[in-house]
Amino acid sequence: MTGLIAGYALAADGVTTGPNGETPTAAGTVTLTAEEEQKIKDGKFTAALVWHEMSEYTNAVNAGAQDEFKRLGIEVVAQTDAGFDAARQKADVETVLAKKPSIIVSLPVDPASAAPVYDPARAAGVKLAFVDNSPAGYAHGKDYVTIVSDDLFQMGSKAAVAMADALGKKGKVGYIFHDADFYVTNQRDQAFKKTIEQDYPDMKIVAEQGMADPARSEEIAQAMVTQHPDLDGIYVTWAEPALSVLAALRSAGNTHTKIVTLDLNEPAALDMVKGGSVAALVADEAYDIGVTAARSAAGAMLGKEAAPFLVVDSLAVTKDTVKEGWKTSLNKDVPQSITDALK
Repeated sequence: MTGLIAGYALAADGVTTGPNGETPTAAGTVTLTAEEEQKIKDGKFTAALVWHEMSEYTNAVNAGAQDEFKRLGIEVVAQTDAGFDAARQKADVETVLAKKPSIIVSLPVDPASAAPVYDPARAAGVKLAFVDNSPAGYAHGKDYVTIVSDDLFQMGSKAAVAMADALGKKGKVGYIFHDADFYVTNQRDQAFKKTIEQDYPDMKIVAEQGMADPARSEEIAQAMVTQHPDLDGIYVTWAEPALSVLAALRSAGNTHTKIVTLDLNEPAALDMVKGGSVAALVADEAYDIGVTAARSAAGAMLGKEAAPFLVVDSLAVTKDTVKEGWKTSLNKDVPQSITDALK
């Protein structure tokens, strides 16, 4: 866990770090020349996409990778969904290896136990590019090409700014953080708290509660609003548990407390555009994560080395910017339900 601890220390200073304490490099720095792109096309390479689960986020990452591989003339020969089951992901890797892909892009279900999942691919000389995390014990440049994620500190900090904007830079805030050793959520949560404490003297975090199991988030929110009925806002670590917090506010008849959370989600966005409790959703540029992972892996086929930890930008999505935000983050139009609600 040393990498995690080092990462947390750096994150507290306002700098995103990777799962092993890596310094971030902007995803936009990954480029290929016209000559390199032609060599890749001539190479007749193939790729497989081995996902942990399919969600709004993964669909966008997947679309980015698919589009970039297509642009570079790399055929995607397989795509899998492990349903967040590590054993199933191991079977998925074994299955796709039968198609002899040159590249695998994947998000490991459980990084701590993921090495045996990807060892057969590594032994076969497949170029591995990871999203968000890498298998424990794997070395950058030797065992995998890169890790691509979002600028975690920036996401949490933008959530704090969005909360301040929603509350007029003053008020009492509840803070529901992810109570588990997961560097992505931990850094985002810490950045929210640090930004509020440092930049907004008239805003106070008066209630905080860790959430290890998302299923408990409604219960946590109920207790929080019971103890602090005058809460002006609640930060929730990501969008799915935020829906449970929204349900708790509705059942309490609370129309005052505003919610800010991370990641795009249709029901949360629908509440936001209808003028409900959700004030803002902070999202990463998920589509660009897929593009960057695919481009880095393609470059590695020519011997190009990618930085160990590449990060994309993030944006705060509000009622006024939901259409543009959806397109920027996910590279697709907002769901019809949101378009209808905006009319």
